[in-house]
Amino acid sequence: MSFLSNDVLESVRGRAGEYDRTNTFFHEDLEELRAAGYLAAFVPQEFGGSGLSLEDMTQEQMRLAGAAPATALAINMHHVWVGVARAVHRTGDSSMDFVLRDAARGELFAFGVSEAGNDLVLFGSDTRATPDGHGGCAFFGTKIFTSLSPAWTRLGTFGVDNTDPQNPINVWGFVDRDPAGVTIADDWDTLGMRASFSCTTTLHGALAPAERIVRRLPPGPSADPMIFGIFSTFEVLLASVYTGVAQRALDVAVATVQRRTSKATGTTYDQDPAIRWKLADAAIALDAIYPQITLAARDLDAGVDRGAMWFPQLSAIKSRATETALDVVNKAVRVSGGSSYFNRSELSRLYRDVLAGLFHPSDDESVHNAWATTLLGPTT
Repeated sequence: MSFLSNDVLESVRGRAGEYDRTNTFFHEDLEELRAAGYLAAFVPQEFGGSGLSLEDMTQEQMRLAGAAPATALAINMHHVWVGVARAVHRTGDSSMDFVLRDAARGELFAFGVSEAGNDLVLFGSDTRATPDGHGGCAFFGTKIFTSLSPAWTRLGTFGVDNTDPQNPINVWGFVDRDPAGVTIADDWDTLGMRASFSCTTTLHGALAPAERIVRRLPPGPSADPMIFGIFSTFEVLLASVYTGVAQRALDVAVATVQRRTSKATGTTYDQDPAIRWKLADAAIALDAIYPQITLAARDLDAGVDRGAMWFPQLSAIKSRATETALDVVNKAVRVSGGSSYFNRSELSRLYRDVLAGLFHPSDDESVHNAWATTLLGPTT
């Protein structure tokens, strides 16, 4: 049984075009999703949530993305932090249990990780983490693509503590939405995924108290359960969002060609062999993505150890899903005719939204590098 009702999804779908047109945040969607219990859907029942599995969440995020891609993408970030806390808790480590309790109480979690020009992503930061003398840290730096900017109440972030220059430490913690330490720019005006409002966020002394410092790790790649939890949950749920976008585009294209009539032949375009081939080709490619997402989510839920293969395989799922989604939406636009070029067309919006998949980690270059290293070893 699905968690989000069809009524909720149709309500969300009805607002997506206006949010995109006016470049506004999805406040109404957020309240409706909150009322439906969706912010706590992924929280284990023992912490007050509904206890959905990661596999369950992939299906819900696909459905939500089909209704409103930007809403699904932004809510993804909250679900990722919940998923990370779940993964850490499963190892017997309670350091992130507060995330689960807070999410069940209605707190909204966002990611303050990405930085301009920083391709180290999870392994290094230009942000400074300054110890406060009481076990906490104040963060100083600028984060980009911070989804949920108008509404988040907790920001997970990290920076580098250089107290000992010979032994820098990556410090991960959660800060409150406090204007004394956080400034959010009004700079989100993008090609697509507009309602996500992923604004630039400046941290100028944003404090994470001792009880919300969750990791101190050496810079560089790490097998720490929190880092793996971020990477795995992010890649699988992100792939789910773009797969949902692709499925919606395919559905719209099918409905479009069934009602459009050719002046040349007098038949509907669903009888045109070239259009039938394109849509079949798109459906075949998309069909291959679903089992990959499902199996990865199921294995992560079950704690299956794929060893060193997890990282390249997860990155490949994300890359394959976003690239396939881009191809599917492109084919949907091609067969639907010139009306899809107008901004009033849902396909026009989906075409712009799906492009954002190119910019999320792991990018195509890093995926290929990871697989080359796995197959051939590191370069010399």
